[in-house]
Amino acid sequence: MTEQELLKHALAWDESIVSNDVARIRSFMTDDWVCVATQGGITSVDDFLRQIQSGRLQHTEMSTEQSRVKVYGTTGIVTGKGYSKGTFDGKEFSFHEWSTSVFIPHGSHWKCVLTMLTNC
Repeated sequence: MTEQELLKHALAWDESIVSNDVARIRSFMTDDWVCVATQGGITSVDDFLRQIQSGRLQHTEMSTEQSRVKVYGTTGIVTGKGYSKGTFDGKEFSFHEWSTSVFIPHGSHWKCVLTMLTNC
């Protein structure tokens, strides 16, 4: 799989997160995906999706203004700078952050195994 295909896939994942459609979002993640978040702590795939399903977490924007994409054999890494906006527990949030996501091939597409976030 090429770097262009991986970038296209990563951007589609961003779109799925803004849709707040749990099934659609889940299709981009492995069963053991985790996120090391800007605010600290590790969130599992089940916890992340449960928060979206309940409405506790809702995204209104996932934008990328800068990207670096690399494929190393069967591992893809996407590092991007952008904005994550939405609500958590009814309170608005807006993060300008760097994200790094690690992808592995799964059939004809990629799935993310890890996302690391940090403030810009």
